[in-house]
Amino acid sequence: MTHPSPKSEFIQGIMDQLPLQLGVVPFGLVFGVLGMASGLSAWQTILMSSVIFGGASQVVFAQLWMAGAAPIIVGSSVAVLNLRHVLYSVAVAKYLRLLSLRWRILLGYLLTDEAFAISIKRFEHDPTPRNAHYHLLGSGVTLWAFWQLSTIAGVVLGATLPAHLNLDFAIPMTFIAIVLPSLRHVPHVLAAVSSGLVAVFGQSLPYNLWIIAAAITGIVIGAQAEKWKAQQ
Repeated sequence: MTHPSPKSEFIQGIMDQLPLQLGVVPFGLVFGVLGMASGLSAWQTILMSSVIFGGASQVVFAQLWMAGAAPIIVGSSVAVLNLRHVLYSVAVAKYLRLLSLRWRILLGYLLTDEAFAISIKRFEHDPTPRNAHYHLLGSGVTLWAFWQLSTIAGVVLGATLPAHLNLDFAIPMTFIAIVLPSLRHVPHVLAAVSSGLVAVFGQSLPYNLWIIAAAITGIVIGAQAEKWKAQQ
């Protein structure tokens, strides 16, 4: 069996990730503007996109910082929000377990929402991929570059962007567009619906715990549905 070369996998990762930037770029602009409005300096705002590299958690950080929240609240809220990345890591671990530690650290840093959504499809397409990690590398690097550039643009443009654009709504709509075509089986649909309901009705939970509650609910319901399906 002939495996795609590292170069072709890398390029394919880039090409698969590019359409998603229609949602990423507006969100990066929003964060750049919000970071400056929260009292962070231009360099602090820009560097946060490299250090944290998580859109939703960066926005929460900036909002809490602007509100004068205690550092422990800011840090714990960001940590809880980023726990979803643990789920991503578990999902791709079996495909990356043979890679060196250096590779796994690099890919772990790049494993954000959109990179995961794109590359997990590639991994699942070939259960024994040889060079598929280059697909995740291409996807992740593309997302990283656009996120940094859009953050810088937001910092530079600042208040010149009209508020009525509601650019922060672009990223969840993009992610929904990615996930919906994957819901082909009943367990997948049940997991998505149950986690979505918890996310909607759990907004009042403190420290953004609705995200973790929704994820756990989706996993449990989906696993039980898969078990029930296998017994039929």
